[in-house]
Formats: sequence, C-alpha cells, structure tokens
Amino acid sequence: MFDELSETALLGTLVFVLWELLAIGTIVNIVMKSRSAAGAWGWSMAVLALPFFAVPLYWVLGRQQFKGYVERLREAKKTHERSFLDLTGTLRPHFAILEGDERRYGGVLEKLSERRFTKGNEVCLLIDGSRTFDAIFEAIEGASDYVLIQFFIVKDDDLGNRLRELVVRKAREGVRIYFIYDEIGSHKLSRRYLRSLSEAGVKVHDFHSTQGPSNRFQINFRNHRKIVVVDGRVGFVGGHNVGDEYLGKSKKFGEWRDTHVRLAGPSVLSLQMVFLADYYWAAREIPPLEWTVVTAADGSGCGGGTSVVLTLPTGPIESIEGGTIFFLNAITRAKERIWIASPYFVTDESIRSALQMVALRGVDVRIMIPEKPDKVVPWLATFSFLADMEAAGVRVFRYQSGFLHQKVLVVDEALASVGTMNLDNRSMRLNFEVTAVVLCQDFAKQVAAMLEVDFSRCREVGGADYASRSWWFRVAVRLARLTSPVL
Repeated sequence: MFDELSETALLGTLVFVLWELLAIGTIVNIVMKSRSAAGAWGWSMAVLALPFFAVPLYWVLGRQQFKGYVERLREAKKTHERSFLDLTGTLRPHFAILEGDERRYGGVLEKLSERRFTKGNEVCLLIDGSRTFDAIFEAIEGASDYVLIQFFIVKDDDLGNRLRELVVRKAREGVRIYFIYDEIGSHKLSRRYLRSLSEAGVKVHDFHSTQGPSNRFQINFRNHRKIVVVDGRVGFVGGHNVGDEYLGKSKKFGEWRDTHVRLAGPSVLSLQMVFLADYYWAAREIPPLEWTVVTAADGSGCGGGTSVVLTLPTGPIESIEGGTIFFLNAITRAKERIWIASPYFVTDESIRSALQMVALRGVDVRIMIPEKPDKVVPWLATFSFLADMEAAGVRVFRYQSGFLHQKVLVVDEALASVGTMNLDNRSMRLNFEVTAVVLCQDFAKQVAAMLEVDFSRCREVGGADYASRSWWFRVAVRLARLTSPVL
C-alpha cells in the first residue's frame, strides 16, 4: 500500500515539475512574442497564478500572429504573377492623387495596406438590416456571372434561408457562387444548410483558421469580414451578418442598429481582392473573376460617382497592427470632430490617450456604444474608462433603442468609414477585418447626419455611472479591465 502511495506521489511530483517547466516555457513565449506589454503582463500573471488553467488557455487563445497566410498570398502572386500585374495596370488609371491633408492621412493607409485609394466610386449608405439585405438580394438577383459571399456569422434561420434559397437558385441558373464563412462565428450552422449549397454547385468553404500545424489548436483568430461582390460591378461591406437579429427580430435586443455600404466603381475590384485572398487561404484556388473596371455612373446614385475610396483589410498577419494604426490615424487627423460608433470600447492606452489628446485640443470627440451588452466582460470593462474620458472632454454615449452594432466613424467633413472593425483590441489585433474608407464631403455629411439621429437616441454617460454602482459591480469592472489586453 505504501509503495502504491509512493508511486502516486512520485507521479504527481513529476507531473507538477513538468507542468511548471511548461509554464516557464509559456511565459518565455509570452514575453518574446506578445505585441503589447500589457498583454504580456496579463498572460504572464495568469500563468503564474493559475498555471494549470492559464497554460492551455494561452496556447489556445493567446497567440497574436496568424501563421502561414502571408506565405500563401506570396505563393498565389507568384503562381498568377501575370494576372496580378494586369490587375495593377487596369486599376492604375483610377488611382486617386491625394493632396494636402488627404495625402498625409491617406498615404499612411496606402502604405499600411499596399493598396491605393481609387477615384470614380459611388458609395451608398445602407442603414439597418432591411435596407441592407434588400440591396444585397437585389444585386444577387441581377447577377449574370458570379457572386462572392463572405460573412462571419451565417445562421440557419429565416434570413439565412432566404439567402440560401436565392444563391441555390442562381447557382442552378449557371451563376458561379463562391461562399466563405467563419467556422467559429458560424459554429451553429447546420450541415443540412451547407450540403444544400454544395449540392447546387456553390463553392462553399469555412475560412479554416486552424489550417496548418502552427494554427492547429488556435481558436483565437476570427475572420470577421462581411463582403458581397456581384460580377465585379457592385460590392457590399459593413457590420451586418446573416441572421434574423440583424433585421431587428431578436427577442433579447429588439431593434438592431447597424450600417452597411454599397460600392460601385474601381473600389469593388479592391474589395474583390480582399475576398480572393481569404478564398485562396480557405480553398487553395483562384477562381476566374472579372477584373475590368466599371466606373460609377457620373452624377447618378449615391455619391454621384465622385467618391475616393480605399477598401482597407487588416488582420493578424503582419508585425504592424493595422487596426490600431487606422484608428490612431483617424483620431489624430481630426481638427473639428471625430465621432465613432462601435458595439465595444475596450482599447489599449494608445487609443485612449489619442482620444484624450484631441479632445483637449478642442475637437468634438464622441464615442457611441450600446446600453445593452451582448458580451458582459467587454461591457463591464468600458465602465473603467469613463472617468478618464470625461476628464479630458471625450463624450461617451450609450445607445438606448435596442442593440448598437455598427462600426462607423466620421472625421470633420472630410472622411468617413464603414466596415467590420470594432473599437476593441480583438478587432485591432486578432480579427481579419475590412473597412471602406471614403474621402468625400457629401458622404461624410450623410454619415454625420445618420449619427446625429443615433445620438438623439442615446444617453450621455461619465465617471458617475461607475462611481454610483455597488462595490461588487466596481470590483467586477476592475477585474474585467484586467482582461482588456487579451479580449
């Protein structure tokens, strides 16, 4: 009996020692590879305090750079070099020549993305779900060659089945359909749904973020992009996923406040390139698509074909945090106002300091976030920032009419953006995102007018909203803030 106890104790000691060595190795990895000191401290303290829990959690959720994607893109460009050179030549006459402030602002984004702003685009603001999906379905209905579809979340509900039935019918009519979904965001999507698409000839793939040995156990990277392109002529990007709640049918949230844009012109081909990169990662093939530039109709439709647009992809594939640079660039560019609408406000110190700096400079800085949370931890963490924001003159508003999910900003009367990127660390560091950045006074005015209506449905909040809460609530807020570097 004593021998058995001794063997058990020896085995337990051996497991403990091996786990401690693994914890030490994990901390070394954290220190060497974390992009931010706050994130490194957060994970290191968690591993020290709770090694048996935090070590596996880190190896599943902790890495911040996605492996293999850039290499696959280089492989695709080498294999199809002639096509890529032809595309660049096709787009070159439509590159916008930026001057003055636009050049200082836009040049950063062009270098960041290795893409160019294009002129001659039409940008139509689509407010809320009904208008967005009516426009998307109308465009798909008119497709004659192909449709590209990509969403983070696709649900097997009424809206999801409307989309499925439409693309199945178009596929059977001979239209080529290429469909990507994120396997984590769409984890509830039924096999029946996917099988019906495949049987109709739709090329449907999950993004497969765990593809490759180094990504095998990582579930922290998400493809958060929402893209639809029809025949290379019309494109859509914005905050909506495919689900009934995006039409305001959620029993929990009721109204769902979201925004999309419809693009026409050269920017559609740029958006098509974003989709194509993700599709190549998922399927290892490049489908034949239309690369002829179709300029927007002069003087007709939204924007009159005069908008300068950059479709900006960001993601965890480069050493530079594209999402962080995007927001810092927009914030520091502001002279009169910067208004940002996002479902989350959980950022690192650089973003918060930039917001405070421009507010102290006299810029009208407003952040719009939801009253009702869909995720409790980031909602709690936001309370910890309210007093500091208020002290500098940054105004924070909570949207009252349902759930706010749009990802929109407007700077002065010069530029506006609509896309998939939230004002949080996950969007800036871990997600694949895409944003339509528009340099057009008319469009900026439209976005500002839309946000004015939204602000009228908000209540302004400040430090008192945190200080007046119970002690237990404030403890929960502070604990939530500790997780903000890794959210």
